[in-house]
This record gives sequence, C-alpha cells and structure tokens, in this order.
Amino acid sequence: MNFLKRFSDQLYSLLRLVAGFLFACHGAQKLFGVLGSPQLVRVPLMLAAGIIEFFGGLLIALGAFTAIAALIASGEMATAYFLQHAPHGLWPIKNHGELAVLFCFVFLYIASRGDGAWSIRTFWKGKTF
Repeated sequence: MNFLKRFSDQLYSLLRLVAGFLFACHGAQKLFGVLGSPQLVRVPLMLAAGIIEFFGGLLIALGAFTAIAALIASGEMATAYFLQHAPHGLWPIKNHGELAVLFCFVFLYIASRGDGAWSIRTFWKGKTF
C-alpha cells in the first residue's frame, strides 16, 4: 500500500475532519437534544461533556487549535470510559466503551499531528489546499 503514502497528509486531514464532525454530533445530542437523544444540560457532567464534544469537535474538524482541542477531547473520552463504561466490565466490547476508547486514541494521535494540510489555520496562513 505504498501508493497511499503520497496522500497521507490529505488522508490525515480527512480523518481529522470526520472524527471531529462525529464528535461534534455527540455534543449536539447532549447540548441541544437533537439527532435522537434528549437534551442533557441539567446534568453538570453531561453539560461539560457536551461543550467539549460540540465545540472541540468543531475545532478539530475545521483544523483550528487542533492539538489543544484534540488533547482535551482525548482526556474527556478517557474519563468517560473509566466513569461510564469500565464499571460494567473489563472489555470495551462488553461494556460498550469501544467508541470512547477509539475516540480517545484517535484524538491523542490528532493532538500529536496538529492541524494538517486541509485546515482553517493552513488557509489563514495563505497556503492553498
């Protein structure tokens, strides 16, 4: 699969965009009660999670302050796993925590890579897509 190496920057940006968008959707569920979920702003922990997920997801998807937003999002997902999922069993597939684990590590990777080729910050700096 060496031929994909030449597209690694674009594929990374696509990963960042999709993961950030999906994360923002989870936040929208909690904050606004959309996409098939009730609004959860009356529960302080869910309000905090919704804010991190919605706004952090948007920043990650757009590629603005990506490293900081992704690091915070990664920590939130680790916290969510240990508070909500781990008490129900050891294995993520059994305790339904696999999405939290996956988001945690994807965002940790994104935090290490930063904005990427297709990002708002790249656009602001005058570089073309």
